[in-house]
Amino acid sequence: YGMKPDDEINGALFEETYRNMVLVKDIEMYSLCEHHLLPFFGRVHVAYIPNGKIIGLSKTARLVEMFARRFQVQERLTDQIAEALWDLMEPEGVGVVIEAQHLCMMMRGVQKQNSKTITSAMRGSFLDDQMTRDEFLRLCMAGHNPLSQ
Repeated sequence: YGMKPDDEINGALFEETYRNMVLVKDIEMYSLCEHHLLPFFGRVHVAYIPNGKIIGLSKTARLVEMFARRFQVQERLTDQIAEALWDLMEPEGVGVVIEAQHLCMMMRGVQKQNSKTITSAMRGSFLDDQMTRDEFLRLCMAGHNPLSQ
């Protein structure tokens, strides 16, 4: 809980003129539901459009890990990742999508083993520009089989 996004990035922001979308997708994520103390797990897709700075690719996954290793709810986790990149990089836009399975839904209560929860957080051009948002969501789904487990 003491770790901050700046600690994880550790100076790995680089000046760069690239102005198109950068997407790191299918980042494995494991976290613990703060309500039921049961795991939830899935994959995270993180994209941004640089505004003069890019981030080391592995640092994106490190940010996901930093926030996921706390007691969490998926909604907050999604928002924390987006907000951290937005604040650190000051990009044109940020988009985060998390698709996860929650053991609290799979093994207790309704016992829905195949259910998935999808959350998104958008900032800047990902929120304001439908074409940017559509491109991001299309790239997130590229190569994804919706029937796969």
